[in-house]
Amino acid sequence: MYTTPDVPDEWTTPVTEGPEPEIQMRPIGRVTTAFTDASRTPIQAQRDRDSRGRVRVDAPYRSGLEDLSGFDYVFLITYLDHPIRPYADPGEWRVVPFLLGSTRRAVGTFATRHPVRPNPIGLSLVRVIDVTAGGFDFSGVDLLDGTPVLDIKPWVPAFDTPQPPRFHVRTGWYDEAVLGQEGASPAELGPPPGKPHDA
Repeated sequence: MYTTPDVPDEWTTPVTEGPEPEIQMRPIGRVTTAFTDASRTPIQAQRDRDSRGRVRVDAPYRSGLEDLSGFDYVFLITYLDHPIRPYADPGEWRVVPFLLGSTRRAVGTFATRHPVRPNPIGLSLVRVIDVTAGGFDFSGVDLLDGTPVLDIKPWVPAFDTPQPPRFHVRTGWYDEAVLGQEGASPAELGPPPGKPHDA
């Protein structure tokens, strides 16, 4: 069974005094895709590069699309309002990632990109195909139709790509995971997650 390691005293002091502040976010638009079943939706945008989608930006935010056509890739920051519910230990943030579904190995939520999170925020790197006055078409789909979009940010290699050969980039358990075919969905990566084996 997983046990929490000893935590230094200075790490147990609350970051803020009193109740946590309420954070409110407003969607700026929604995604249109061909996917309506979470279990059949590809798990990563860059593993499903041929599928097309569209971001429809709400009128008050459309001026923010200016100059977006000069970028090949953007991050879509989304609210995952219909995530798949895997097995998770009650009161713990450990899940069985889709890529480990066949082994049922559980890992800490923050060591995954799994949609079940304390704040279900999605991050998708997509390729911009065509920008219009009301949004843009993109390729690389890992989102359900109707997913709310919270923000759009350009991908800039100089900022967002670690620069080899200065160091090897470790990716934890992903280094050992079998990625499956491009465009694989949770349903295609193995049996539904059951009670996890301890990592």
